[in-house]
Amino acid sequence: MTTTRRDFLKKAAFAGAGIATTTLGTNAAEKQNTIAPQKKRTPSKSGKIRVGFIGTGFRSQEHFNNILSFPDTEIVAICDVSDFSLNMTKETFKKREKEFPKVYKGGELEYENMLKKEEFDVIIISSPWEWHVPMSVAAMKAGVPYVGVEVSAANTMKECWDLVNTSEETGSQLMILENVCYRRDVMAALKMAREGLFGELLHCRCGYEHDLRAVKFNDGKSYSYVPGTDLKMGPGAIGEAVWRTFHSINRNGDIYPTHGIGPVGNWLNINYGNRFTSLSSMTTKSRGLHKFIVDNGGANHPYANIDFKLGDIVTTMINTVKGETIIVTHDTNSPRPYSLGFRLQGTEGVWYNDGDTLYIEGQSKPHQWDKSGDWFGKYDHSLWKKYGDEAQNAGHGGMDYIMMTDLFNAIRENRPVPLDCYDAAAWSAISALSEESIAQGGILVDFPDFTCGKWINRKPYFAMEI
Repeated sequence: MTTTRRDFLKKAAFAGAGIATTTLGTNAAEKQNTIAPQKKRTPSKSGKIRVGFIGTGFRSQEHFNNILSFPDTEIVAICDVSDFSLNMTKETFKKREKEFPKVYKGGELEYENMLKKEEFDVIIISSPWEWHVPMSVAAMKAGVPYVGVEVSAANTMKECWDLVNTSEETGSQLMILENVCYRRDVMAALKMAREGLFGELLHCRCGYEHDLRAVKFNDGKSYSYVPGTDLKMGPGAIGEAVWRTFHSINRNGDIYPTHGIGPVGNWLNINYGNRFTSLSSMTTKSRGLHKFIVDNGGANHPYANIDFKLGDIVTTMINTVKGETIIVTHDTNSPRPYSLGFRLQGTEGVWYNDGDTLYIEGQSKPHQWDKSGDWFGKYDHSLWKKYGDEAQNAGHGGMDYIMMTDLFNAIRENRPVPLDCYDAAAWSAISALSEESIAQGGILVDFPDFTCGKWINRKPYFAMEI
């Protein structure tokens, strides 16, 4: 990535600016067919897992809380450009009565200095989207054996290939930190699917349907917009309003697909005996963010002149090599309750997340829905049975804790991560491919095979019963 974050924000302030999203990157035929041997970790003097953070904003606070609860970890150093985020982090460590780590703060590339000077067993990256790949690549090339990157992992096709190429070349294990894969009902549905309760799988639906209008703008004091205050984005704002809003100005596609497609990818064994083959995307007109600005700032507000490219509702259809279909929805600019809209359907049953209904042929009463909770209680995944009590007070209903536990267990046992570079690339690629499809009138776009054929013989690895 040659554009700095400052340049990105500066360009994004103008309606005509854009981000490259359809670069094809490395040709799949040129890629190697094996993953390099995993690096051996040099144990720390204390014997603890040495953790580093790049990015210490709101998302990182939950990660801090979870990792600080593990007795065999130590957060060695953190890096950020934001005094607001670093001060918030100080409060988190103070409340947990933990020693504050070494701080790297300076220019936008200060994380490179931290990677050169410190030795880590794992780096957690919770930065704005445009920095995910440069920071992940830098950490892997610096010899960090495990790298956890927040979602979405990549924005462009080239970035997807960069993650795969670098992980293969260095042997560093890259994990996409997709917490919804660890949601309790999602994992119970996975267990039911693996045990054949739904029969042969046919169709899935998912998405990210979340009213983020009050997150894309705030007054620079509160994370979410407070009615009656100033509307700010970019410099002067805090949290995601500093950077996320600009993606809505410059891009038109499913720019945040992984919360939905991650669980679906696991249900359908994508990259493990199955793969995505093509997609087509369409979008509605853009109205929601403009209306939000006018409603809260008036028709003469400077932001009222912004031409937002992101359609309010983006619909993507995906085919798989085994004949399943998937519909993915992105809807963040509309007034609505939160939903990921899961639907898991096979030849013998179906689960609808919205409504919490489930039907299994021959076991449910004919033509009558069961409550999904009645089934999921019986098929609770072993990770939740083992760690559920500890996860009760953690973020996002406990799934953040289960995810971090799964990652750190992999580090402790020196084994591959549960959600790897191929998952990160395949799930994140929906963004760039949907943008390409929409830009060309909804055409069908081929999905690259990031495993270069390895998917045929790879066996499912994520969340196998313990």
